[in-house]
Amino acid sequence: MRLTILQPELAVCRLQPDVAVPAWLGPGFTSVTRTSNELSVVCEHSHVPAGVRREGPWRCLEVAGPLAFSEVGIMAALCDPLAAAGISLFAVSTFDTDYLLVKSADLTAACEALRGAGHEVEDKPSG
Repeated sequence: MRLTILQPELAVCRLQPDVAVPAWLGPGFTSVTRTSNELSVVCEHSHVPAGVRREGPWRCLEVAGPLAFSEVGIMAALCDPLAAAGISLFAVSTFDTDYLLVKSADLTAACEALRGAGHEVEDKPSG
């Protein structure tokens, strides 16, 4: 598979389940998931206000898509080499594709593990 490293660094935040989606998410990569227990948001690390519970910074690897819903084993093919390298991840899926978030400190090792498993990893072109 072909993956592209996206900019900038991201944060994964946990908010109370009954709060409104925060206005501070801003433009850029965002993901919002609400359950009965929490509101999880992923957004640019620099947009998160002080005092918000967060993990990060993370870097995001975008899987080239669109991916058909009938395709199987995509996440396994990407997660297995990362697990073997001892790298944790946070996965986000959209209608068209999948995204893997790895801690910023693990980005180089994650790219090496993915390349070692036969995947292509490239930086997003400027512009």
